[in-house]
Amino acid sequence: MELHHLTATKARELFDAKELSPVELLDAVVARTAAVEPSINALTEEMLEVAYDAARASQERFAKPGTQLGALEGIPLLLKEEQPIAGYKSEEGSLTLKGNIAEETHPIVDRIFAAGAVVHGRTTTPEFCSAGYTHSKLWGVTRNPWNLALTPGGSSGGSGAALAAGATVLATGSDIGGSIRIPSSFCGLVGFKPPFGRVPGMAPFNQDTYCADGPMGRSVADVAMLQNVIAGPHRADQASIRPAYVLGAPNAAAAVGMRVALCVNLGDYAIDPAVEANTRAAAEALRNAGVIVDEVALPWTRKQIVETASAHFGGIMGAFVSEIAAEQRELLMPYTLDFVESTAKSGSFAEGLFSEAEIYAPLGKLLESYDALLCPTNAATGLAADFPDPAAPIEIDGQHLSWIEANITVPFNLIGRVPVLSVPSGLAPNGIPTGVQIVGRTYDDATVFTLGAALEESLNLWTQASWWPEVQTTANTLA
Repeated sequence: MELHHLTATKARELFDAKELSPVELLDAVVARTAAVEPSINALTEEMLEVAYDAARASQERFAKPGTQLGALEGIPLLLKEEQPIAGYKSEEGSLTLKGNIAEETHPIVDRIFAAGAVVHGRTTTPEFCSAGYTHSKLWGVTRNPWNLALTPGGSSGGSGAALAAGATVLATGSDIGGSIRIPSSFCGLVGFKPPFGRVPGMAPFNQDTYCADGPMGRSVADVAMLQNVIAGPHRADQASIRPAYVLGAPNAAAAVGMRVALCVNLGDYAIDPAVEANTRAAAEALRNAGVIVDEVALPWTRKQIVETASAHFGGIMGAFVSEIAAEQRELLMPYTLDFVESTAKSGSFAEGLFSEAEIYAPLGKLLESYDALLCPTNAATGLAADFPDPAAPIEIDGQHLSWIEANITVPFNLIGRVPVLSVPSGLAPNGIPTGVQIVGRTYDDATVFTLGAALEESLNLWTQASWWPEVQTTANTLA
């Protein structure tokens, strides 16, 4: 496997064996970034001076026996731009914040630096992270390295595109409606939405049960490695849970005898036939790994889920963005304005709370009998890179839907205490990966990682060097 597509766990093994140095790996990642970035446009900035200083310091620590090493020692990592660093730009993809400089650093950023990671840049998002695709007036269009005509998803689209293209080894994301899992699925990656409070956030959205900062990577073990660094209580976040929850090394063998409920459509979601086929293939792979998988039904409706989410967003995130829209409307993206306007028409926040409880009840009952739920991550097999929302519908199995109706991630933000791991399930005919979500019982993170490791081993897809895409030039691909 080429250096730029190493997993973090393999890189650490090579560092420990003195067969690779952090500087050599950073060189490979920086060279790959230079080659692919004109095509994918996944970075808002590079931090090469900081990165090389960190890589050289890590290299010295590896060279000295007995030196204490960080959990991410020497590993190249990209940060989602939404997670601020004091003294650096904090623009959130919006012309309304162009040139804004952060005064505070996100708690997980401090932890990542302290763990010895080589942070070499920051990744693109849609404006205010309010879309499931990644393009903005400020940063332009971010493209999926598997198919440059299509989006890597959003809102952590830059992180997803960079990881899949080999422009980094680990990356951070955040998830309020699927923003880690959507790009993980479209880009053939592993991504984890931690349960509410597991990872500290920043005010005011650290209080929002839909929100979670989390890890993205190229293997289940990589994602567990980063999750262990960023999890745990923090003095600035009263919602952060103590004590810190430490994941063990993901163990596929421990999944034998576990029970998983398969629900392909989560009630009445329209599902692309390729997504359904790959989801069923993932279920069969779990069976081959010794997991008991039964198909079940849930009484959810897409309409109730979208209405419930809208009520929540209208009371929190929508209200936040609407204040900006009132004064600087002409600078905002159409999807941002649509988000504000659609959530303003939703039901009350209190009605949403009642509906969230109604939605959780059947899943809670189901998970009394099963260790986890298995379902697709995205219902569609891709959206255009410059998706012209809000005007464009998505056709799935004969139905015309909005982009949010094509994301099967939203239900698990409504019930934000459940851990959700998204892993690849195969490829669609258009060359875009598909993914499945492994949804655990509330705060039972370990089980979803165990099942993820079993699926990773049984499917044997993204563990192969041949899995990762060859990135074509934009001109050749879109001609």
